[in-house]
Amino acid sequence: MNQAVSPDPQLDSSALRARRRQRVLRLGLAGSLSVVLAAYGIYWWQAGRFLEQTDDAYVRADWAPISARVSGYVAEVTVTDNATVKAGDLLVRLDARDFHDHLRKAQARLAVSEAALQVQRLRLRTFVAEQNEQVQAIARADAERGGSRGEAQRAEADWQRYQRLAQWQATSLQRMEQARATRIQANALQRAADAELARQHAHKEVLAQRGRQLEAELAQRQADLDQARAEVALASSALADTEIRAPFDGVVGQRKVRQQQYVTPGLPLLAVVPVAQAYVVANFKETQLAHLQPGQPVRLEVDTFGEHWQGTVDSVSPGSGAVFALLPPDNATGNFTKIVQRFPVRIRLQPNAEGAPRLLPGMSVIATVDTRHER
Repeated sequence: MNQAVSPDPQLDSSALRARRRQRVLRLGLAGSLSVVLAAYGIYWWQAGRFLEQTDDAYVRADWAPISARVSGYVAEVTVTDNATVKAGDLLVRLDARDFHDHLRKAQARLAVSEAALQVQRLRLRTFVAEQNEQVQAIARADAERGGSRGEAQRAEADWQRYQRLAQWQATSLQRMEQARATRIQANALQRAADAELARQHAHKEVLAQRGRQLEAELAQRQADLDQARAEVALASSALADTEIRAPFDGVVGQRKVRQQQYVTPGLPLLAVVPVAQAYVVANFKETQLAHLQPGQPVRLEVDTFGEHWQGTVDSVSPGSGAVFALLPPDNATGNFTKIVQRFPVRIRLQPNAEGAPRLLPGMSVIATVDTRHER
């Protein structure tokens, strides 16, 4: 036979308190969630909507592969892997014995060329003296021609006078013969003086031709001297190129060169990475570029250290990565799929405090650009 059971007042009060606690927790949770959403909304409205972020970013540096400019055997490698070097530090030294011999040979040829040029200049000075002497010879020949011409005129006048006297029989036959002989001799001397003057003028022309030849030879000697100087400069440059030095401050990497290795021009020996001049290249989507401008601040989070760096937008690439690819895509086909393109953005790092970790090329970065000023 069933009997009625009266409710326990203690159990009812416990359940009531539990429901009240649940209601308070729900209200508190809803309130907290509302506060969080409100705070995020305020943050998004004031700053978040102006931030453009990408995790497709990496540290870069304009490192340079170091190669030899001349061929030869490696005599010494003065650096090790990952060594820190300064601009001008010696990296590799080649065997320079042959280059010293080439330099001495070029210097000897330079000395010969200088001596030949000096001899040619002396010959030209001697020629100038001969020209001056020839001018005096022409003047002397001209004076002698003038004297012979005057003597010929006098002898002609005597001959004419004796002829008139002979018609009157006022002179002897001997005087006539003497005047005739004097006339012939004076004419002969005049022709000889004319010929001598012509010969001296012809010799002057010969000297002029010789002068032009000497000047041409002087120009040739000068050209030989210039060539010898160029050969000395090339030999000196080649000798200097046997010492391969660092072009800038950095860290040595990819060291492939070894002692007694034969190297040729253009063969990569090692690399110098300017770690202090590192920068970041961030690949932003084309939909994020509307308000990106040079000079905007950037917050950088490096995966390696979990720390933040500050930077500045330096420039935006004039084309997407696909445009500058080795095999750019061809969309002029029927199978076209639209893909959001990415554009490289170069970010300049701001100097960090002393003792901060050093960024190395290749590290992954999360870049966040603040575009609020542009907007």
